[in-house]
Amino acid sequence: MINGYRIARPRLLSTATRSSNQDVIITQSHSRLQHLRDQLANDSNQIDDFTALNTSTSTSTSTTTTPIIRKKALSSKKRIPKPKWLKAQAVDSPAYRELRSTVRELGLATVCEEARCPNIGECWGGEKGTATATIMIMGDTCTRGCRFCSVKTSRAPPPLDPDEPYKVATALTKWGLDYVVITSVDRDDIEDQGASHFSNVIQQVKLSKPDMLVEALTPDFRGNLDLVSKVATSGLDVFAHNIETVERLQKHVRDRRAGYEQSLSVLRHVKTVTNDDRYDGAGVLTKTSIMLGLGETDDDIKQTIEDLRENDVDVVTFGQYLQPTKRHLKVRDYITPEKFDYWKDQADNLGFKYVASGPLVRSSYKAGEFFLKNYLKEQQKKNMRKAA
Repeated sequence: MINGYRIARPRLLSTATRSSNQDVIITQSHSRLQHLRDQLANDSNQIDDFTALNTSTSTSTSTTTTPIIRKKALSSKKRIPKPKWLKAQAVDSPAYRELRSTVRELGLATVCEEARCPNIGECWGGEKGTATATIMIMGDTCTRGCRFCSVKTSRAPPPLDPDEPYKVATALTKWGLDYVVITSVDRDDIEDQGASHFSNVIQQVKLSKPDMLVEALTPDFRGNLDLVSKVATSGLDVFAHNIETVERLQKHVRDRRAGYEQSLSVLRHVKTVTNDDRYDGAGVLTKTSIMLGLGETDDDIKQTIEDLRENDVDVVTFGQYLQPTKRHLKVRDYITPEKFDYWKDQADNLGFKYVASGPLVRSSYKAGEFFLKNYLKEQQKKNMRKAA
């Protein structure tokens, strides 16, 4: 008795009883194991019976086995293979090495290298006077993070180099070029977003070589038109600003601080502030570029080029988007050369002064610069004749 409760003692089994129970358990286990062995031995199915999609077994009644349903493989995350028409010139020639050496010597950056342009071999490898390089000023680090661009990004890039205008002018004079493209990263960290610095570079280049034609490929300066005016009236010959993609894909492709209407307003404003006699009353030439292969439709592209012409843009280029690294947007489609020809015809019909369209065409494209150089030279001659 414990606290008024009777505790029952467990009944101990005799040795004989325990032994008997163990024999029963062992016998039952042995019986089940033997049964499985016998079943497997009598089973005539082979491995092929499990892998075949449709087989029949001949028994007392003919039956058809259930087809094996294989799940579709998960969508591959690998990049779409590049088609055969996307082949660029090899990156090696005396002219290429000389130009690269000058860039390194003066501590300059080029968008050709930073953006991994596929045309670098063709553009840098040209003969003296025809080689082309797009100088990237204000550093090699951008304050924006567009999902297509491989240029480094940071909220606080290094400060501007006050000697950069002189370095750029020195490099361009040394190369012996007569047409140059100057572009820049976005510098939202600076009060005027680098507009004064950009303007100083252009003025120094013109001072060093007055007959050099300068194309400026600019940021959008967050839509601040006073800053746009400062660069547009600095003495350049072509003002370029890329709209990059169609309106529907802007937020998906570009940094949130950029935008379709903002880019159009920049291009439109340039015409307004340069509408004087120096440009024959038509304003400085304006230029933009559109990447294809990001998921845009024909209607998207058609609307975009119509919008550009409504805003008096003179030059447009079409090129294939190429994914620079695995961290960037994937290519949705590879556009055929025939389709690029189609868009060239469509843009020509709208009245653009020049259209470059092809898989490897980029905004700063050698063939386009060759045309613009000749066009601007003709305009200069025309103005000289009027003055006389």
